[in-house]
Amino acid sequence: MAEEPLCWFVLRMTHGRELRVRDRLLALGIEHFIPTQKTRGARGRTVERPLVNCLGFVHATQKDALDLIHFRGVQADYMLDHATHRLMVVPDREMDDFRRVFDLSLEEVTTERPLTLGAPVQVVKGPLAGVRGRIVGDAGKWYVAVELLGVLYARARVPKSWLQLADS
Repeated sequence: MAEEPLCWFVLRMTHGRELRVRDRLLALGIEHFIPTQKTRGARGRTVERPLVNCLGFVHATQKDALDLIHFRGVQADYMLDHATHRLMVVPDREMDDFRRVFDLSLEEVTTERPLTLGAPVQVVKGPLAGVRGRIVGDAGKWYVAVELLGVLYARARVPKSWLQLADS
């Protein structure tokens, strides 16, 4: 019998449970991705907050993913793909690009290069080398946006000199 492949499944949890679910997954030794950011709270304390509300991702076989919910005490559900009526799976390449964009923090460097908004690009240099996305603009600044399942988007400021037009 063939072994089940590891896939990225989309976890859905109630508001405010993201950090508890992350801590439980860490205790169980399960590979996961729940993006968080540490900021200063109202009283000057460091506070960790999720960047994507009510969603997380688990890398496991389907059997192990279902066991987490039913038998191992992870308080969450999985999102379903309504077209196939199965658990929603994120392709490895999209998940890798999404994670790398969330982990990025670069200094702002700009060079003039003829790229247009919405153009498909690939990063050819730096920590995001190989990531594919589209150019988006916000308040006069340009970013590379990465799409995940057509629902979630992450963007990172990348120097234009590190970009190359990609095939659609």
